[in-house]
This record gives sequence, structure tokens and C-alpha cells, in this order.
Amino acid sequence: MLTFLPLEEIEALQAAMVAPGYVPNTAQRRLAEEVTRFVHGEEGLAQAIKATEALKPGAATQLDAATLETVAGDAPSATLPRASVEGITLADILVAVKLQPSKSAARKLIKGGGVYLNNAKVSEELYIVKPSDLIESRLLLLAAGKKNKMLVRVSD
Repeated sequence: MLTFLPLEEIEALQAAMVAPGYVPNTAQRRLAEEVTRFVHGEEGLAQAIKATEALKPGAATQLDAATLETVAGDAPSATLPRASVEGITLADILVAVKLQPSKSAARKLIKGGGVYLNNAKVSEELYIVKPSDLIESRLLLLAAGKKNKMLVRVSD
């Protein structure tokens, strides 16, 4: 009802959902693509796909400020002064942006492999954020677990 997909394609997606080997969310992804294409056009769809890929923890997609700013409206974000980011432990930053309730919880999550900085897994509990970690000297993408992401803007 939300797309102009032919009924045959919808029926095929529906049949695939109960077939062995079905990849979860395939139909949902297809519907999302169609709605995005309808609302934002081909260029908007391409931008949305790039942003979705970029936000996956561990994704090989090269992060850039333009892509991150595109999704910033939909993703949680925070702004921190440069002095509160550069030379500061990642655990402190996770607490500052409220991705973790305490430094000990943040260190535990880092140690367990559940924290990503710009899509790269961080396993060093006392990791210090360096200026080179900033995307275009002004952004960080943090992920605590699979679903909790935060775009951190760094202000001067």
C-alpha cells in the first residue's frame, strides 16, 4: 500500500519471508528503499543507502563529514568542546554524551568489544582520543553496542 511495487513483487517478497534461508529484514529494506525513493528521489535514496552503510559498526565505508551530517537529523548527537575530546579517554566521552552511565560501565563495554569509534572496534580500556580520530577535525561517530550510536560534534 505504501509503494508502487507490482503486486507480483510484493507476493514474491511475502513468499520469500517463509522460505528457508530468508535473510531477515529483506522485505523491510526493500519497502524502505521504495518509500525513500518516492519521497526523496534517486539521489536521496543513494544518500540514504550510503549513510546506512556508514553507520554500521565495523563497516568498511569511509566516513566523511557530509554523510554524517546528512544522518545527524535522525541520529542522536551531542556537541563537546575540543578540550573535552582530544586527549580524553573514550570512556570519559561515552559518559559525557550519556552513552554509558559511568566510566566503569564504559570501560567494561570497551573491554568486551562493544564500543566502536568511527566504525572501528576499540578494545583498549583506557583509549585516549587523538586529533587524528576526528573526522575532518570536527566529528566522531560513537557506537556503544549495536543500536546505540551518537554523532559527536567537536566545537572550538
